[in-house]
Amino acid sequence: MNKPVGIRDVAAHAGVSVGTVSNVLNHLPTVTQANLEKVHASMAELGFVRNDLARQLRMGAGTTIGLVVLNVANPFFADLTHALEAEAEMNGHSVILGSSDQDPEREDRYIDLFEEQRVRGMLIAPLNGITPRLRRLRSRGAPVVLFDTTADPEQFCSVTLDGTAGGYMATRHLIDTGRRRILFAGGPLPQVAERLAGASQAARESDGVTLSLMETSDLTVAEGRIVGDHILRQAREDRPDAVFAANDLLAVGILQSLILAADVTVPDDIALIGYDDIDFAASTMVPLSTIRQPRELIAREALRLLEEEADPASGHVHARHLFSPELVVRESTRAVSPGEGE
Repeated sequence: MNKPVGIRDVAAHAGVSVGTVSNVLNHLPTVTQANLEKVHASMAELGFVRNDLARQLRMGAGTTIGLVVLNVANPFFADLTHALEAEAEMNGHSVILGSSDQDPEREDRYIDLFEEQRVRGMLIAPLNGITPRLRRLRSRGAPVVLFDTTADPEQFCSVTLDGTAGGYMATRHLIDTGRRRILFAGGPLPQVAERLAGASQAARESDGVTLSLMETSDLTVAEGRIVGDHILRQAREDRPDAVFAANDLLAVGILQSLILAADVTVPDDIALIGYDDIDFAASTMVPLSTIRQPRELIAREALRLLEEEADPASGHVHARHLFSPELVVRESTRAVSPGEGE
């Protein structure tokens, strides 16, 4: 195996000092154009690759940010990652992504990996809230920002949508369109507890409205089809007249199941609203109403807080930062006139 090429090899090949090569790597303006061209040419010819980890160990801070999400297959997290990458790049940082895939041990392994790699900080959507692993991470002074509303603001910064307000807004919209028998579908329940709390509050405030619950094992299209099939097995008079799905993927699966039924139409018989406003929510066979999350604003605020935490002189104070949801109304919750759909 060939020995890795170092900066001394580049300096010797280019006929310049090691200090000049270092100045080129650090983008210092003191390097002449001639030396800059010689160093770049030598790097290319020798196949030089910068050892950024070693540099971080010397300087004490890296430019890489570790990101752990629940499931990168979920379009919401894919879109959030894209927004974080774009925002980080403008500040000279890179984002490395890890998906816990709903596995707490996998979540811990990614945190271990990022800590070993001396990343500048971590952005984490925790599976089970504040775990002992996260507390150890905090006790060692690592900059951490969570996408989680249950985080203790005395210990962690968190950035997320106000889930209770979003759940209330979605259910209130269904009630305002004339629906009275509402099903909340989603889970695992700890992940959707605030959305359910908001939905329950809206139902309690409205006479004649009932809210039932069907917990799912995940927030996927496949789980949504299971919910839809369950609804169709019920007698027509026992079915809900509206479903609040805890995310858009569930809503898509429910819609796929319902539109195949001969005796059900959406929204005439059953209205349907999702959550997140992923890109294809507007392009389903019946365009989905949903609750929109401001992904770009969430990404910008998360990175701002992480930078504050990484700067000892910033006077940073931990806090919970909640963004307001936005109702997006589409065809799947169109109001039904009296007698329509009966």
